[in-house]
Amino acid sequence: MSTTAQINANRANSQFSSGPKSDAGKATSSHNAVKSALTGQTILLPTDDVAAYEKLSQVMIDLHLPVGCIEEMLVQSVIDAAWRLLRIPGLESAMYAVGKMELTDQFPTEQVELQIFLKYERQLKNLSLQETRLRRMREKDLAELKKMQAERKEKEEEQKKTASQPKPEQTVPAPAGASFNEAKQAAPANPSIDISAIGFEFSNPAVA
Repeated sequence: MSTTAQINANRANSQFSSGPKSDAGKATSSHNAVKSALTGQTILLPTDDVAAYEKLSQVMIDLHLPVGCIEEMLVQSVIDAAWRLLRIPGLESAMYAVGKMELTDQFPTEQVELQIFLKYERQLKNLSLQETRLRRMREKDLAELKKMQAERKEKEEEQKKTASQPKPEQTVPAPAGASFNEAKQAAPANPSIDISAIGFEFSNPAVA
């Protein structure tokens, strides 16, 4: 997840780019930030509200409760996509502000907005495309996150059920010859057998 150090590093890296200092210059160049602000590696721009970004991050973390590295990465991707989506309306407003300054003196009032759209049509269409791309990416990451969490919770439930089940009693195998010995012990000590029934007959010889 984004730490304070990472956020500060993003801000520090973004400070290296020199830009216009005046309000008019900032407004004029604002539409040039469309690509870097929406698709670049730097998430936070110098003008971004770090506290608002941290608040959004915490809200998303509390909402999705990621567990493990992969889930955390997916939540971070969702956070960054949401932040960039929040930036789009401001960029669009900045384009119209720039266009108004440039074109107000050239066209009647009722035509200014149309002329702004025509002049910045490519940039405005790019904003719309980036918005669509970011929304799709966010939905894809959310779907993958929900799938992973559902599978994880299912495994956790299975492990709980397995742990709660009683272990089967272990049977010690009988040593070799046990069956014969047990049978021998079970037989009567002095069996009564009718010898005559099987063809044998004993007689006592006469003593002289």
